[in-house]
Amino acid sequence: MWDSGRLRLLRELQLRGTVTAVAQTLNFSVSTVSHQLARLEREVGEKLLEPDGRRVRLTAQGRVVAEHAARMMDAEEATRGALEALEPGPETVRVASLETAARALLPRALDALAISRPELRVEVAVVPPEVGLFELEARHFDLTIAEEYPGSTRQLRPGLDRMTLGQDPVRLCAAAATTVTCLQDMADHPWVMEPPGAIVRDWGVQQCRAAGIEPDVRYEATDLTVHIRLIAAGHAVGILPDLVWAGYSAELALIDLPGTPHRELFTSARPSSRARPAVQAVHDALAAALHSPVAHPASVPRHATGATPD
Repeated sequence: MWDSGRLRLLRELQLRGTVTAVAQTLNFSVSTVSHQLARLEREVGEKLLEPDGRRVRLTAQGRVVAEHAARMMDAEEATRGALEALEPGPETVRVASLETAARALLPRALDALAISRPELRVEVAVVPPEVGLFELEARHFDLTIAEEYPGSTRQLRPGLDRMTLGQDPVRLCAAAATTVTCLQDMADHPWVMEPPGAIVRDWGVQQCRAAGIEPDVRYEATDLTVHIRLIAAGHAVGILPDLVWAGYSAELALIDLPGTPHRELFTSARPSSRARPAVQAVHDALAAALHSPVAHPASVPRHATGATPD
């Protein structure tokens, strides 16, 4: 019988591409990973790896065994879920969350779970959706919260599902004293956006170009608190989703974009993980938090001042 731990290392190598990346992720030495993979080759009786410059890559046989490892882990996870359904007890759900969902939804979701599932332990890491989805496929999370913007879809990863949480309005934001009312008025304003490569950055730039302007992006930050402070101080304008206002109070003008667009929030999981009642309970609690009356800044005016979030 092939060692399950070594099979997992081979699957990690298939996903991450290098022995060094596997070692760093799992807190092993490179020599330990290499030694365990060599032992797996002897167990299987096939050449699983071959040189690729200064690195190694999976052979055709290695890819077959790595896919077997993925199916084996799926079966193990599905069985664990079936056992949990028969006899619920202390369980852990590992969640990767984008920043706004962590700020606006998680506190309410955890409040609800503390009542409905007091034995459940929820562990959360706030990471970019791209990282969360990759690490979900690599089995370092059980559930990932991510988003899509209109006409800008995320890569469909094999072996991962998607379940909608709901929609979150996206608006143009400017200082409270602004006199502008639309995107076209922002042609000569400095902008704050997320760094290049982020879906929201690409989507925001396309919105500007569709309105006939090229945004002058002077400030880049993944931390949306920076966006809010720069906009409130009158140094920039930006595009932000409504959930960002949870926990903030700022004097801002919020202006509807053409077509009143929304981003779609969803959770992603491996089907074998989604079958776990505890994982589904976390999704349901997040969806309920998104649709609660205080989840969106209904008190924030669309064209003027006094953004006072919950």
